[in-house]
This record gives sequence, structure tokens and C-alpha cells, in this order.
Amino acid sequence: MNICFLMYPWDEINPENDTSLALIHECVKRNHGVALCTPANLTIRNSVTSAFCTVINRMDKVSSSQKTFYKQATTREEMLPLAGFDVIFMRANPPLDPLMLNFLDSVKDDVFIVNSLQGLREANNKLYTAAFGDSHSNIIPATHVSKNKKYLIQQIRNSPADKMILKPLNGYGGSGVILIEKTAMSNINSLLDFYVTNSDGTSNYVILQEYIEGADQGDVRILILNGEPIGAMRRIPGNDDHRSNVSAGGSVAKHTMTKQEKALCKQIGPKLVKDGLYFVGIDVIGGKLVEVNVMSPGGITYMNKVYKTKIQTKVIDFIESKVLDKLKAFDRRSRLRNEVENA
Repeated sequence: MNICFLMYPWDEINPENDTSLALIHECVKRNHGVALCTPANLTIRNSVTSAFCTVINRMDKVSSSQKTFYKQATTREEMLPLAGFDVIFMRANPPLDPLMLNFLDSVKDDVFIVNSLQGLREANNKLYTAAFGDSHSNIIPATHVSKNKKYLIQQIRNSPADKMILKPLNGYGGSGVILIEKTAMSNINSLLDFYVTNSDGTSNYVILQEYIEGADQGDVRILILNGEPIGAMRRIPGNDDHRSNVSAGGSVAKHTMTKQEKALCKQIGPKLVKDGLYFVGIDVIGGKLVEVNVMSPGGITYMNKVYKTKIQTKVIDFIESKVLDKLKAFDRRSRLRNEVENA
């Protein structure tokens, strides 16, 4: 199997805790061909969608240590046609680049893409959670998305709670997430100016969300593969930060999924699969779905450490099975066509 990881540059990887590296390492250990490219390296050559790739050279012996593997791996640069890969694994950081998806549209029928382009378009960052909530559902916290400052201020004033969460629509890793309180209303207008209005006069959407009691104790990150949870951990905020993201100074601990969390996964799993969102990370607080991470969900290395497991093996097992199914379907189709032609 040949797999292309569409992600950030190789030299920007954190060898200690990078989920993408854990997946790459597992592929190399299985003797699969692995290449990386960034969205900026996509190109078209002679009407063929290609990429300037960093190809990991084959290794006689692959270290079992992720960190050692990263140090020992050597690479070379090649321009390669994307349709020549069996899999394209999307691991680019948000925000979603629409032009990147336009490039990949030309190869989506030839290559198994994780996650699917249509799924990424529909689940664009933090808006996707609204698809799981309706007037009869209590699965998501009350959420407002707008760039209208007057409207946002009104929602803060009308909120029955004293606290709310404000965050940029396109943020990730906990960047820009702040806790606002009604007691500090005099600061809200300037905060919204900062978050909504750019120096060039353009504006950004922000998310205003109900504060869930117990959020100060952290959240739960659940990794979902093909609609089923494959790992969970509790993320605990640092002493001086309300955010529980590890990248923001939080820590992790073991977590046994509650009955409510299992029910939540069962409820959203079929839609994720239907939308081609096979590998997803969800953030849950108090049994409520806060975010769905579909572009580069992380957490594998931390879960592996606290549970002494290797979650990446399940992910690559799944991808291998999907590629095998695709090959079998192609062979069957070719065989049936030959029967018709030879009749």
C-alpha cells in the first residue's frame, strides 16, 4: 500500500507526541510506502494532479520507538501523481483550505481519502456540531455563531448563566478560547472588536457557547474510527488556564466512558460514517458534544501512554481493509466486464 499524508512539513513534527507521526510510523513498520506533502505543495503537471512530496526512504530495520524512528528516517523529494497512491490521509491543520479540496476533487474516485472531501466540506471546523442538535435534542450546548457584535452582546446579556465561552470559528488546539463573564460586560465590546474585526476591515465569525458546569475540571477527548469509539482520555486544564487542550498546558488522565458518552457516540456514529468522516476526534463536557475535529484529530500518543496501547494499529488496520475492499471491487468489475466483452 502507498499512502500520502497531506499535512504539515516533516521538520515541524513533534516526535514525542505527534499523532500523524504515530500513524506514519505504523505504516512504515508494515512496509507500506509513505510520502508527505503540504497543501501548498499540490500542483498540476500535464493535466495530472500531483504534489511535491517528501518520501520516506525504505528502512531495513524500523525502530519500535516513535522518537527514534523520526531521528533515523531519511527522506527524498519527488513530484508524484496523487492518483498513484492507494490512500490520501488528511492531516492538515485547520482552517480548511477550499483550494486544497478543489485539487483533490480530481482524484477522489481513484484514491481512498480519509476523511472524505465532502465530509470535510460539511464538517468544516466547529460548525458541524450544529448538525447533531435540534429542538428535541440535548446533545450540544446552546451555541451561537455570528460576526454581528450587537447580536452577540445581546445573547450574552440574555444568557441565564453568568459565564460563556467565546472562541474563533477557525481556531484549533485551544487557540483563542476564552471564558467571558457578565460581571465584566464593559470588556466584552473590546473583546469582540478584537475577535471579529480585522485591521483590513474584514470580519471573522466567532462562536459563543453555553458554559457547561464542570468544564473547569476538563473535558473528554474521544477518538472515533468508522463510527465507533476506539479510545478516550480526560484532559485536565493547567493551574493557570481554563483550557484543557494539552497544547495549551493541560494534562491527560485515564477515562472510562460513561453511559451518556457511549450513547452520544452511538447517536452520531452513523452520520459520521455516512459523511465519510472515518477518523474523528470529539470533545465532550458533561455528556455534551462541544467539538468535532475532522481535519487532524490528535490524542493517539497520549492515550497510548496512559493505557499502554497502540491505537494507531486499529486506524491502519481499518485503512488497509478499505483499500482491500476497493481493490476487490475493481477486480470483480473488471472480471464481469471481460465476461460481457467475451460473450
